[in-house]
Amino acid sequence: MHHGIGFIQDLAVVMALAGVVTVLFHRLRQPVVLGYIAAGVIIGPYTPPFQLIHDQQTIQTLGELGVVFLMFSLGLEFSLRKLFRVGATAIVAALSEIVLMVWIGYEIGSAFGWSSMDSLFLGAILAISSTTIIVKALAELGLKREGFAQSVFGILIVEDILGIAMLVLLSSIAQTGELSAGIALGTLGKLLLFMTVSLVVGILVVPRALNYVARSRSDEMLLVSVLGFCFGFCLLVMKLDYSIALGAFLIGAIMAESRQLHRIEHLIAPLRDAFSAIFFVTIGLMLNPAVLVDYAWPVAVITVAVIVGKIVSCGLGTFLAGKDGRTAMRVGMTVSQIGEFSFIIASLGLTLKVTSAFLYPIAVAVSALTTLFTPYLIRAADPLTQRLAQSMPRSVSNMFGLYGQWLGSLHPANGEPTLFSMTRRIILQIAVNLALVVAIFLGASYGAPLAAPLLAGWVPSEPIQRVVLWSAALIVSLPFLVAVYRKTKSLALLLAEVSVQPAKAGFLTRALRYAISDLVPVASMVGVFLLVAALSGTILPPTGLLIAVLVCAALLVTALWRWFVRIHASMQIALRETLDERPDP
Repeated sequence: MHHGIGFIQDLAVVMALAGVVTVLFHRLRQPVVLGYIAAGVIIGPYTPPFQLIHDQQTIQTLGELGVVFLMFSLGLEFSLRKLFRVGATAIVAALSEIVLMVWIGYEIGSAFGWSSMDSLFLGAILAISSTTIIVKALAELGLKREGFAQSVFGILIVEDILGIAMLVLLSSIAQTGELSAGIALGTLGKLLLFMTVSLVVGILVVPRALNYVARSRSDEMLLVSVLGFCFGFCLLVMKLDYSIALGAFLIGAIMAESRQLHRIEHLIAPLRDAFSAIFFVTIGLMLNPAVLVDYAWPVAVITVAVIVGKIVSCGLGTFLAGKDGRTAMRVGMTVSQIGEFSFIIASLGLTLKVTSAFLYPIAVAVSALTTLFTPYLIRAADPLTQRLAQSMPRSVSNMFGLYGQWLGSLHPANGEPTLFSMTRRIILQIAVNLALVVAIFLGASYGAPLAAPLLAGWVPSEPIQRVVLWSAALIVSLPFLVAVYRKTKSLALLLAEVSVQPAKAGFLTRALRYAISDLVPVASMVGVFLLVAALSGTILPPTGLLIAVLVCAALLVTALWRWFVRIHASMQIALRETLDERPDP
């Protein structure tokens, strides 16, 4: 009972003081996030004369729930359609920003004599801009509907995805002490596979389940179901050795495709606000003002590096992707800060015990300073663009204009699909289906130790057990394998039509086109089999039994070809309908 009273007392202190300080910050027209951090500093262990918090560990545990709800909310704001609309700009700008900022952060850390791990985490901390702060700043300035704001939101989406990848890579580096190119590619490949399968399967299942629950018109039932999916999926992700932040973001992105999105956002908002407030307060609890005094020079240097580096990298990336100079400058100056994702990365370093204690308060201080400057930078974007345009030499201005005209000429005026766009769509469909096939066989391999005791009672022979498991995985994946073959056939036909021209091939044109359209799919399926065999080596049957299984599978496909095509088409239609039913953001 005493522990319960202590917890209630700590929670009361946190929420009461957070409320008072944030009201004050709101009256001063400052971001409430800074108010939460300030409240944490006031009640923290480094601020005399009283120790207001008795069980800081419990409050930090509640703060971790804030991470879950923050990442879940970011996932709810995720939109595949919005990402596709600003895809090129978002990807180019986000990649250029992250690569440059990671390098700048690492070089700054090395210049100050910090360890390689501190420098690497500093680079990652500086790479990701704050979605929460940017959205609030644009809303307060009335700019959320502007064209450049849509580009900013697309960049933030790509940043969130790349930030998740950085969390995974940093965890791997922290555990092994190094990261080779092979390990990095393998880690990113597994992450991409997991995200693809999770999104495809989740979008097919979760929105329909939520729509069924929503028929009851009970907010309580819908909220409990949403939380059940959220924490259940987070548990699954943690069992697979990924971060809880990844799980929360992915399940949020999956639920974002539900017709109940607005109701879910309305129900989750109070929980998100409450627990994210505790999360930002816990950041303040860990902030030692004395450390900031000792590291005032690094804080100042890093703050300038964040603002200048992001304006240059993100603005230049936006311009290279085809936007005009004014839009590029507005985008660069809007994203020139760090925030909640940086805190998560800094917390990861402390949790894994690979970074120094001073890095966390430095990240908080830089975030606070850049957040203060954000509204002023957004307002200053247009005047700065005009001054640069006036002072720019005419030759440079003409060169930029020619570059913009060249980019515009690459897009067909009549809006018809180009060969590149058609090829890209087919390759994307092949990749998604292949990812599902790989996931099925990997799942069967990982589940083999659990299935072996169950099969032992029915099939005592170990080779026959492998035949059963591998055959089951093959049967489940047959619709997707058929789809891979059909899409590869379409791609081969398209390439044959383009690459073999009658003017050069003459009377051999038809024969060459038939050869390409037939050989490419067969060779591709051989490659798919070798990939699957390599990934499922632990359950791969002996050669003789494997040949028998493949022969039976070939006969099954021949007899039920149309049925497999219909099954895959039904899943495709269901996926497209779910995406089309998503409410406009």
